[in-house]
Amino acid sequence: MHDIRAIRENPDAFDAALARRGVAPASAEILAIDAARRTKIQAAEEAQAARNAASKEVGQAKAAGDEAAFERLRALVAKKKDEIARLEDEAKAEDAKLDDLLMRLPNLPLDDVPDGADEGDNVELRRWGTPRGFDFKPREHFDIAGVQPGMAFETAAKLSGARFVVLTGAVARIHRALAQFMLDTHTTENGLTEVNAPVLVREEMMVGTGQLPKFGEDSYQTREGWWLIPTSEVTLTNTVSGDILNAPDLPRRMTAHSLCFRSEAGSAGKDTRGMLRQHQFEKVEMVSITHPEKGREEHERMTRCAEGILERLGLPYRTVMLCTGDMGFGARITHDIEVWLPGQDTYREISSVSLCGDFQARRMNARFRPEGGGKPDYVHTLNGSGVAVGRCLIAVLENGQKEDGSVTLPETLAPWLGGKTTLTPAGELS
Repeated sequence: MHDIRAIRENPDAFDAALARRGVAPASAEILAIDAARRTKIQAAEEAQAARNAASKEVGQAKAAGDEAAFERLRALVAKKKDEIARLEDEAKAEDAKLDDLLMRLPNLPLDDVPDGADEGDNVELRRWGTPRGFDFKPREHFDIAGVQPGMAFETAAKLSGARFVVLTGAVARIHRALAQFMLDTHTTENGLTEVNAPVLVREEMMVGTGQLPKFGEDSYQTREGWWLIPTSEVTLTNTVSGDILNAPDLPRRMTAHSLCFRSEAGSAGKDTRGMLRQHQFEKVEMVSITHPEKGREEHERMTRCAEGILERLGLPYRTVMLCTGDMGFGARITHDIEVWLPGQDTYREISSVSLCGDFQARRMNARFRPEGGGKPDYVHTLNGSGVAVGRCLIAVLENGQKEDGSVTLPETLAPWLGGKTTLTPAGELS
């Protein structure tokens, strides 16, 4: 959500920032609604003052026996009461219009975010690792012999339809081991606090982190009104919704392993084979709640936390800064980490780390008390995958595959796999 005061003070800068994201100027409409709202509020306050004055005079007229003045003033009081109620209702209606408009506008990019229309304009920051050379044509994950016994798409389609998968046996265990490795690394080495939170949330929580009202079609809602989270960014970030934190308690760093649910609206025909793009998947999420002055520093730190996971697994990756046209709705700056998938002969996103500034905090009314006193200010929020578990499984399987259909697994995972380091062509751990 945007600061209406900042828009009043510099509407041209607001429109220029929106233009960088391909959004039409909005300040004129915003300020017109804001002016109408403020006019109604002022009129209601003036009517209330007039009513208060007339109320005092009613008693005086009654005491003086002036029946005509008494009746006139009493009628005026009643009229002003109705006028106040009408003006307050009209002000509330303008306020709702303003909130709805502001809620649907994306966050403003930081100055150093590159301009661009889509992913083709993203800027590569760095690479790590060298993609492995194969003396055979590497397969995609679902075509590797050792993987096929543990990855059932037809069974999942029978149960749930397209874009689902059933993992069994060794493949399911590797998937679980990856999530445990990520959680243990983030909690014991990266200083994050593990959280286990619901995957069903109230509508206000989805509004707070920006999934609603604009992107409802991307998520699932139950008949009872709960929403299934598209990422545990929703739950972790909203743990501070409505709170006033103490500055010394910042940053608050959290991580969670959760199921995530996305309708994948608009992705028809994309990544339909394999488990790259699913309606239900698992992710280890990272969220930080920080002091406004520490947001950029925390963004770099979180990016390194996600990169470190891939480095420990020996997976080549590249890190890119998203351009203005490719950033998510709530982000001011985003780093995408793309892992190398030899089966596709390309890098694919496995983590997206974003600084949202006070955009989500305003929607959630999440603030902190500055040290030494002063008026509470909005916290800054950040979120990032640490990393997507299913996509990490794909990367591990494709990068470690051998011509005979077996897979050499990262040594890093051995403690979570009972010391096993190989997926055999028959689909067993050894």
